[in-house]
Amino acid sequence: MKIEIISGSPRISSVTHRVSLYLKNWLSQNAEHEVDIIDMKDWPVPAIQSVWSAPEKAPVEFQPLVKRVFEADAFILVTPEYNGSYSPAMKNLLDHFPKQHHKPFGIVTASPGAMGGIRASQQLLQLVPALFGITSPYLLIIPAVDKKFSPDGDLLDESFQGSVHNFATEFLWLAEKLVIEKVTV
Repeated sequence: MKIEIISGSPRISSVTHRVSLYLKNWLSQNAEHEVDIIDMKDWPVPAIQSVWSAPEKAPVEFQPLVKRVFEADAFILVTPEYNGSYSPAMKNLLDHFPKQHHKPFGIVTASPGAMGGIRASQQLLQLVPALFGITSPYLLIIPAVDKKFSPDGDLLDESFQGSVHNFATEFLWLAEKLVIEKVTV
């Protein structure tokens, strides 16, 4: 199974990108799936003008990105909170693609503040069904993200390991069930 983690902040020093790095390493060590990160700072996607219905129909400079999205079996959305919602860059990226029928999504929000992006998570819970995706009910909400993860994606607060484990294992359970069922149907 191919899992793409979408690191939703286009900021160069994004503290939420730390979480994407950690999740990629955790999933690579604890599951036998191909895991990669789509980092929004690496893909300055223009404001949506049309839906990219196939990789070859996207602008040439975005075809490698579009190929990755089409080949993904599952997604984990990692976003900071922007004024009570998720990253506009990530929303713009997702709007460029057709509906993601029956694809599993994990939701991760993070903030240096005490709420951990909880309002952004609630907005994403509305977005994923609009994309025809299926959201794992286990969300990963991370307050004080800058104190929990290092810039290199190392976990600094070992007491948070249980939350990561619960999120990741439940996401994998859902994703494996949905992808295997889709293949066998």
